[in-house]
Amino acid sequence: MSTSTQASHDPNCLFCKIIAKQIPSKTVYEDDQVYAFHDIHPWAPVHFLIVPKAHIASMAHVGTEHAALMGHIMALVPKLALQEGCNPYPEGGYRLVTNTGAEGGQEVHHLHFHVMGGSRPWLRG
Repeated sequence: MSTSTQASHDPNCLFCKIIAKQIPSKTVYEDDQVYAFHDIHPWAPVHFLIVPKAHIASMAHVGTEHAALMGHIMALVPKLALQEGCNPYPEGGYRLVTNTGAEGGQEVHHLHFHVMGGSRPWLRG
């Protein structure tokens, strides 16, 4: 999709407000490209979000111009998952999820990746 649908910041976006520190959050990690913070309604013992600081509405808006950013995010996931308490692979692990669009369950229209992990014995049958 074209970068014309991307803005550096959307003043009405919840995650842009969190990134700008207008809304408080529990920071996991921050650099010049991304911000990671704990989910306010966790689905797992470890549950945080990684978001690009640039406002990209969804995965449907990611193009080749975002390759370095996406690579950076993917390289951070395992490091931050371990830092936040996920057990190491292969016995441990985590789930990485991004929802795209209404039918994909996206509620906040700023690209974000959920990282969820930790012991969840109820999933073992």
